[in-house]
Amino acid sequence: MRLLKVATCNLNQWAMDFDCNLKNIKESISKAKEAGAVIRLGPELEITGYGCEDHFLELDTITHAWECLKEILLGEWTDGIFCSIGMPVIKGSARYNCQVLCLNRKIVMIRPKMWLANNENYRELRWFTTWKQKDQLEDFQLPSEISEALSQKSVPFGYGFVRFLDTAVAVETCEELFTAMTPHAELQLNGVEVFMNASGSHHQLRKLDLRVQEFIGATNTIGGVYMYSNQQGCDGGRLYYDGCSCVVVNGNMVAQGSQFSLKDVEVVVAQVDLDAVASFRGSISSFQEQASSSRPKVPSVAVSVSLCQPFNLKMSLSGPLKVHSGLRLSMRAKPSGARGLMGKPCTLFITSISVKYHLPEEEIAFGPSCWLWDYLRRSGASGFLLPLSGGADSSSVAAIVGCMCQLVVKEIAKGDEQVKADAIRIGKYTDGQFPTDSKEFAKRIFYSVFMGSENRVFYQRATSDQSMKVLRPFKMAWWLVNVNHCAFVLFRSYCLKHFVIDLQEGNQCSASYYRSMKSSEATRQRAKVLAEEIGSWHLDLCIDGVISALLSLFQTLTGKRPLYKVDGGSNIENLGLQNIQARIRMVLAFMLASLMPWVHNKAGFYLVLGSANVDEALRGYLTKYDCSSADINPIGGISKQDLRGFLRWAAVNLGYPSLAEIEAAPPTAELEPIRANYSQLDEVDMGMTYEELSVYGRLRKIFHCGPVSMFKNLCYKWGGRLTPSEVAEKVKHFFKYYSINRHKMTTLTPAYHAESYSPEDNRFDLRQFLYNTRWPYQFHKIDQLVSELDADGVAIKKELGGDGMGVVAAGSSDPKAGL
Repeated sequence: MRLLKVATCNLNQWAMDFDCNLKNIKESISKAKEAGAVIRLGPELEITGYGCEDHFLELDTITHAWECLKEILLGEWTDGIFCSIGMPVIKGSARYNCQVLCLNRKIVMIRPKMWLANNENYRELRWFTTWKQKDQLEDFQLPSEISEALSQKSVPFGYGFVRFLDTAVAVETCEELFTAMTPHAELQLNGVEVFMNASGSHHQLRKLDLRVQEFIGATNTIGGVYMYSNQQGCDGGRLYYDGCSCVVVNGNMVAQGSQFSLKDVEVVVAQVDLDAVASFRGSISSFQEQASSSRPKVPSVAVSVSLCQPFNLKMSLSGPLKVHSGLRLSMRAKPSGARGLMGKPCTLFITSISVKYHLPEEEIAFGPSCWLWDYLRRSGASGFLLPLSGGADSSSVAAIVGCMCQLVVKEIAKGDEQVKADAIRIGKYTDGQFPTDSKEFAKRIFYSVFMGSENRVFYQRATSDQSMKVLRPFKMAWWLVNVNHCAFVLFRSYCLKHFVIDLQEGNQCSASYYRSMKSSEATRQRAKVLAEEIGSWHLDLCIDGVISALLSLFQTLTGKRPLYKVDGGSNIENLGLQNIQARIRMVLAFMLASLMPWVHNKAGFYLVLGSANVDEALRGYLTKYDCSSADINPIGGISKQDLRGFLRWAAVNLGYPSLAEIEAAPPTAELEPIRANYSQLDEVDMGMTYEELSVYGRLRKIFHCGPVSMFKNLCYKWGGRLTPSEVAEKVKHFFKYYSINRHKMTTLTPAYHAESYSPEDNRFDLRQFLYNTRWPYQFHKIDQLVSELDADGVAIKKELGGDGMGVVAAGSSDPKAGL
């Protein structure tokens, strides 16, 4: 037997924070050595952090990376352990994304990345060049400072592998695994047994199992040991890198790290038998023939060191993990009576452990929670402030913050000193105190604010006589102020009554007044109960006074006062009044976030959290610079349907039962007055359901459908219940409002990325924001198709033996589409 112990890791790196990153790298190597590992793999670009973006173009970034590597090599970190360390390297005039392979304080070789990720969230070709030479290794002259320190002038550079006395090891970096011509296939034929994949892979809902399938597939048919390392956490941007470092042997996962964690360093160790790899390959005749035939020889570097150990019963082997989804099974070592060699009694330890795939609801709970914690502790803020309306979206955000507080308390209880130190600093604990209760911690770091508008229920015009009859019963102080023939009666009435008297020269005096009723008592109560369950410092305020002041100012300037549509106003008036409320809430939220710490004699500031979901952004169903405008948004990349599933899950699993009632309530913005025969509803306002929005989003982004292609595919999808003309109207309606509101994406709050059809304009979905919203050419083509279909009397039927939709139409309802 050739026993080999390997270590891979999840590291919570922070772009451009070299001290933090270097500390984590050193700690991971130390833990790997303590565990007895002889190979250590770290994430892609771990010294600088993966998300440096245009900082990679700065020579300082490259220089600092070399300085950090020098510090590692001059110490005892690489003594007796083969380390793969990710960093950018400049060779000649080109910049490469590299893995630097080190052993015993020397650089063995530098392996540049050959295929770069350059789609959706990734822009590696903006900063790096692909390595194109595959036939030989080149000589790389080390920077003079590094050369002098290491007494090493040059190292091999390029595509190749390292030959030890007892095995061969190679690198395959992130994107290279997902290409049509993967390096590992060629390397396997050249005798490589151990593969190290350093990655910078972000979280996306339902994505992990697809990633794991690639690791398993890499060794499932030809054998080998596949190591995977990833960053874990928010390194300074919209992405959360979701760890899950693992080791796979001959298609079986034998070790797996966490997907979501508050830890800065997590090391995953596995002990494998390389003879199992050789035996597996030796049993495949076709592999033997291909390996022995004429083929491209991959260059290699010889190292006269043995990595493996011989057969030893004191060393246990890592066994295959069972696939498991949902609740995590803990690792348990169960002793049981057994007979060893020669029939002598011994103790047999059976390891019970499973491959972990989180449910989508768990992913929504833990991913954004960990992302928020990283952002909070690294931003210098003292906490969060959330405008909590009592609706599904803002309640989801509140629950995620509550989940974050629970995770912090649990990690402290487990003994994580870094989490404890951060929590003490952020929560302003003194005298040796620290968080032991999530509600108490939430009270220190989380403000929730319900901003109600009481005067939106009833509005009517009345004569001056009628107005005075209304006035008489109320014994309150009021002031009559004449400005340009207008008079305003202002009441100190806690927003329960508002009267405005309009005087027009030569006309009878008339009065407009709001009759106040608590139209949003249900949502107000839901917000209050949820805040109590989470433990936030909850504020409840009425914004009518501010709204009335702005409307009075507008009336002073123009002589007109807008009305809601249900009160006889136009669409322009109705929209304008809704936008005033929405934007006032944003202004008040930022004011409270900056001043409430001062009110409570705390230092620092609070981050304002947004709560617009990905579907509302796609449709543009939000007010520009309203409460969707915030510092960060943990649900901006999550669909409404997924959020509702999360609320049902969180009501039980997070201990916030009020979320069940919130989820059951119909979605509403509550920006228009409620009447006996009218109540504002999101899906009615939008002219489409949230389920339809998800379909449009996937067709537009994932399957790259324009209006005509979308129409054709939806004819197959919805043809059983809608006519072609009805499908056409839906498609036109979507593209009209999508293009009208696309400009809103340019100011969208930075949000946690979780959905493959996100319309986020910063880096993921790059499109214009000024459209011809009539889409004349495309809509005319659709009309022609409808006319042809109607003329032919075409009825869309399901094909025999299938659903009749095809891949695109069927995929438009698949949450996993686009992963």
